[in-house]
Amino acid sequence: MLDIFESIFKNFDVITEDKLLASIYGGLIIGVGNAIILRNNASTGGTELLSNITSRLVPTLKTGEMLVILDIFIVALNMIALRQIEIGLYSAIAIYIIGKIIEVIAEGINFTKMIFIVSDKYEEIANEISKKLERGSTAIYAKGMYRNEEKMILWCVASKNEIKKIRSIASKIDNNSFMTIFNAREAYGLGFKEE
Repeated sequence: MLDIFESIFKNFDVITEDKLLASIYGGLIIGVGNAIILRNNASTGGTELLSNITSRLVPTLKTGEMLVILDIFIVALNMIALRQIEIGLYSAIAIYIIGKIIEVIAEGINFTKMIFIVSDKYEEIANEISKKLERGSTAIYAKGMYRNEEKMILWCVASKNEIKKIRSIASKIDNNSFMTIFNAREAYGLGFKEE
């Protein structure tokens, strides 16, 4: 297979001599290729194989993250041994891009959000969220230090589109409600990813 691609691409002219552009676009292309391979639980060998094995032994480490760590280690050793600092720095750019592309394609884009709603009408808001979106929420006891008042904070985890609807629900019920929205790295359980 490698021979086929070599015979195809050897006839193409070099697109750019710019090392920065080569690092960026090379990282994008390699990242897409690696992500497709990793998504199908396959490997091209080398650091991919080692990262696959390591991520199975240590489940908290993702294959993409392990691949980036191993590649950075190899590039760092190369920089020390061959004293090619500039090439190593360009390689670091490509490795970072590869890692991000793998994260997006192989592991998926996670649009899970968290919303905290401070409102005296928290029960009404929670009921409406449950009724309209079939999403659960949790009331948390808190103390507002600005006015020294005890409050209930409504906490809800939902998708990006649902967060917009939750904001709308909270605003309609209580125009004075205070909301903060955060990106949630991952969500597991009922209504989200199941392991």
